Amino acid sequence: MTPLWLDRPRSTHPTLTSPATYDVVVAGGGVVGLLTGLLLARAGRRVAVLEARQVGDGTTGHTTAKVSLLQGTRLSRAVRTNPPSVLRDYVAANQEGQAWLRRFCEAHDVAYQDRPAYTYATTRPGELRARAELSVAGLAGLDATWEESTELPFPVRGAVRLADQMQLHPMDLLDALVAQLVAEGGELYEQSRLTDVHHRGPTVAVTTEHTTLTTDHVVLATGQPVLRRHGFFARLKPGRSYAAALRSPTVPTGMYLSSDHPTRSLRSLPVPGDAELLLVGGNGHVTGREDSAAGHLEELLDWARATFGGEVTHTWSAQDHASVTGLPYVGPMLPRERRIWVATGFDKWGLAAAPAAALLLTKSILEQDGAGEKPPWHRAFSSWTPRETAGAPRAAGYTAGVGLEVAKDVVGRRWRDAQQADPAVRGICTHLGGVVHWNDAERSWDCPLHGSRFAPDGSVLEGPAVCGLRKLGSSG
Repeated sequence: MTPLWLDRPRSTHPTLTSPATYDVVVAGGGVVGLLTGLLLARAGRRVAVLEARQVGDGTTGHTTAKVSLLQGTRLSRAVRTNPPSVLRDYVAANQEGQAWLRRFCEAHDVAYQDRPAYTYATTRPGELRARAELSVAGLAGLDATWEESTELPFPVRGAVRLADQMQLHPMDLLDALVAQLVAEGGELYEQSRLTDVHHRGPTVAVTTEHTTLTTDHVVLATGQPVLRRHGFFARLKPGRSYAAALRSPTVPTGMYLSSDHPTRSLRSLPVPGDAELLLVGGNGHVTGREDSAAGHLEELLDWARATFGGEVTHTWSAQDHASVTGLPYVGPMLPRERRIWVATGFDKWGLAAAPAAALLLTKSILEQDGAGEKPPWHRAFSSWTPRETAGAPRAAGYTAGVGLEVAKDVVGRRWRDAQQADPAVRGICTHLGGVVHWNDAERSWDCPLHGSRFAPDGSVLEGPAVCGLRKLGSSG
């Protein structure tokens, strides 16, 4: 399953193997990490961005690449745990971030398309959710409208519409960010996985697979933060969703996301010298908790073929994390922490929220160094907030699911599947001991507790785990 975005030649970058000292170390070579590194390098900081695998191998390279302030039904779900003023801050943050991204794309020849975004409904429950989103969107400052019909080749009960949103090719953006990071004096290293972070007096020691670095600040833009001692894994729900590209005779011009279940995502992709491709996504589920991931993908493909027709050219999957508050966590790792920073909980809208997250991280770090102040909308991204208590039922429901998975695995001993692998691996997640489950769509071992994923040979694909599965017969 190779994403359409990654089906092209890719640049490689060196591995960091020697000790070094930096002002800021950023872990994660996706859009949040690279953008944060670039902004800090522009501010005169000595920056190193560490990517555990290759740039684009994480969520950014597996996205559907919509940069929209209309984000499905996010606002109407987030209003359950956040006051309207915080949602207005969230919209203001994304407006500022989207404007920054437009300027960057125009300045560095990154192609993008302006498209209207829609949240559409085909059922009565879906219509109620879409209308609720329209209501909250208005309170939050979005100039959204209700449309009774759309261009889609099937009837709808209506849709929320927001004009002038963006879609792009994420690898075009990442390539431009890398080029500008290096031009500003920043450093990028691949195959350089961060494994631990410790305070060392007034500085921070960053341990990788190959060396130890010294830095004033470290930013964890790794999807889910990889430091387990601060418990972010208990405040996030990891999920996987699926996507496909089709050569179809019917390609909508707008960007669409359904308010019904299962979710359906639609957008076009211009192809130079050829007809546009149709990108379809959806069918999400909690990571590692499905008997057959391939079944979810096939259901999505069956729907796409039946609805739009055409030939499937690529299929892929992505992982993201939903927060307890319904909004991203961007800020200090702990309430009084001033050296270790996180960015997580984007819940499939990382490309849309990444510019705001990077702006906030940059200004927060510069503020600590006496060189700036946080933007006025910063509380919408709080990494620690009393609003967590309003989301306690959501967190309790997910935690109960974690407990159920532990009980199922103790009884069923699913790890026996891992003994049949080649090479045979111990089917116990190295993060907190969850029993991994075989993902038959992507040929990976997925942990149902907190979303760590491993290749067939046991090497880490997704955190929070930083160590691979142990081989059977090995010690420890």
